Amino acid sequence: MPSGPVHLAYPSDTAGGSEDTAIGRGRPKEVKLKSRFLRARLLLVTAATVVGLVAMSVGPVTAVTDGQLDGNGHPYVGLMVAQDEELNPLWRCSGTLISPTLFLTAGHCTEAPAAHVEIWFDADVQSGIPGNGYPNSGDVGGTPFTHPQYNPNAFYLFDLGMVVLDDPVVMGTYGALPQEDQLDGLKTRRGHKDLTFTAVGYGLQKAFPDAAAWKEVAQRIRMVAHPKLIQINTGFTGDGSLLLSNNTNTGGTCFGDSGGPNFIGTSNVVAGVTSFGLNSTCGGTGGVYRVDRADDLDWIATFFD
Repeated sequence: MPSGPVHLAYPSDTAGGSEDTAIGRGRPKEVKLKSRFLRARLLLVTAATVVGLVAMSVGPVTAVTDGQLDGNGHPYVGLMVAQDEELNPLWRCSGTLISPTLFLTAGHCTEAPAAHVEIWFDADVQSGIPGNGYPNSGDVGGTPFTHPQYNPNAFYLFDLGMVVLDDPVVMGTYGALPQEDQLDGLKTRRGHKDLTFTAVGYGLQKAFPDAAAWKEVAQRIRMVAHPKLIQINTGFTGDGSLLLSNNTNTGGTCFGDSGGPNFIGTSNVVAGVTSFGLNSTCGGTGGVYRVDRADDLDWIATFFD
């Protein structure tokens, strides 16, 4: 069991492989250890009952509980696979198009050795494999960048990344950035029933303790949940994060949801990106890195110049 916050990226799959074959088999010891904690897919459904998926078959989901299939609700949210300089897949995360050429995600999704990123925007990437090129060639590629103050040893403090796309992706709507310090207004509203967020991503639909890790439900499908605010400005991250609920009533996030957006209410305004969990089964609460601080917005603005 990890002793501190665990980031929610997921080791990438080998081409044509399943989740079971890709995790912990034929990998160096370092990656095997990481894979215990980095199951990179979104749990917008919760650890109890979620999508009605029992086997890791390639096909559409037919039933959902807690979280919901997103469908075309947030087409500007995509699944990314980071690749090294030789274009070997490393891990997968989620993220948000905030312009035709800018894809906002988490810093631990873009950090070295990531040198290139491929992105898919289909709501159901799973059913398109292998024809859609996953995990090697997506709808668009791009170059990853990480917040200049990011430190992998304390990733949750400046956990912000950007992918600059090689070609523009034109959509009718994109994710929007918050105003500076906009979330500070939530301090006096904690616990109110209307304080919900919209979390979107492609991460795990269900997570188990390490002893039963083979039971992970990790379809690459965009899903949505509506967690509530638990705490703003947590102790170990200062004023840079939110803690949101992760239970059967509201849904939540899990491995693979890293970098995915947590929108304010039902808007398209990104309050923060999914950053960390506090245990290896994604239960209880989920950590969100705020993007409304001046250093974050100033850094993001450099990509619009």
